[in-house]
Amino acid sequence: MVRPVLSLLILIASAAPAAAQSGGISIPEPTDGALFAMGLVGLIVGRQIAKRRG
Repeated sequence: MVRPVLSLLILIASAAPAAAQSGGISIPEPTDGALFAMGLVGLIVGRQIAKRRG
């Protein structure tokens, strides 16, 4: 379950700046959504590492 969520968050975080550039919309970098997604990814990865260590 972690891999689909992780890949979806990475896709959203990486697609947001490209969509903004093509449409002419100026979005400050880094966006709040990208920062939020990176935080979630960090929590998910941290939990997985903690589970493996026991």
